[in-house]
Amino acid sequence: MEKLRIVFMGTPEFAVGILDKIVKNNYNVVGVITAADKPAGRGQKIKYSAAKEYALEHNLKLLQPSNLKDETFLSELKSLNANLQVVVAFRMLPEVVWRMPELGTFNLHASLLPNYRGAAPINWAIINGEIKTGVTTFFIDDKIDTGAMILNKEIGISPNENAGELHDRLMVLGSEAVVETLALIEKGNVQTTIQQDTSEIRTAHKLNKENCKIDWAKSAFEIYNLIRGLSPYPTAWCLFKDNEQEWNVKIYEAKIHFENHSYTIGSIITTKKEIKIAVKDGYIQILSIQFPGKKKMAANELLNGITFSDKAQAE
Repeated sequence: MEKLRIVFMGTPEFAVGILDKIVKNNYNVVGVITAADKPAGRGQKIKYSAAKEYALEHNLKLLQPSNLKDETFLSELKSLNANLQVVVAFRMLPEVVWRMPELGTFNLHASLLPNYRGAAPINWAIINGEIKTGVTTFFIDDKIDTGAMILNKEIGISPNENAGELHDRLMVLGSEAVVETLALIEKGNVQTTIQQDTSEIRTAHKLNKENCKIDWAKSAFEIYNLIRGLSPYPTAWCLFKDNEQEWNVKIYEAKIHFENHSYTIGSIITTKKEIKIAVKDGYIQILSIQFPGKKKMAANELLNGITFSDKAQAE
């Protein structure tokens, strides 16, 4: 049985949940590689990544390369003498990095590969109305999320779950998958499965302003799934227009009412406590919303300070 010397590569909270499980299972983590510090927020203060915070707290050797092909970084990485690298929510590695350790480099991806390769697998599984997803560990190759699979674990998606809730459950499931993968590698028991490409494969495209915008002409289910699939981050958005005013609003939480109506699609209908948007097969009731320059609030709170006319439209 080969004693593992692990370099861990990752940046966000999701990665830290996995790293913590590795450390708590007494594996030898000889280094943590994470993103360089970046200024963030209005004050442009330097913000440490979640992985950096964890590494400092646990006295783990830390490297923050801005260029993964930089000779100084490569020699520092080599000097850690790792025999395995574990990657979670990091970035694409050059071949010189992923080929370095003798036991290889494996990645944890938050989907059931080959489906949802790419940057936002948790969000797209919900946006597309999937009823199950999972995690997969695989050995990295020269493309994105295409390497030979080691193991996967499946989980159901509940009809009202949002991306934040699913993220947290997948972090727990992912940490179990990584520890099981480490045990297989340590014992030399790894059997891999080559990913089979088909035309049915769905992709987890990078999220951007365009694909986060609500199209009120779509069905209630599609709109509802977009809202929960982007909540709490980066959040579905649209424009509210009323008379000469226009607001760019974020919608965090909603529910569906299926019923026939004669309103124009996108009409904003309000009572003292409710905001509903007319869609082709009913209404989307907005439960939680954020107006520009204001905090996120419940719809009834918003209606204490704003009144919409009967010509108000969501676009």
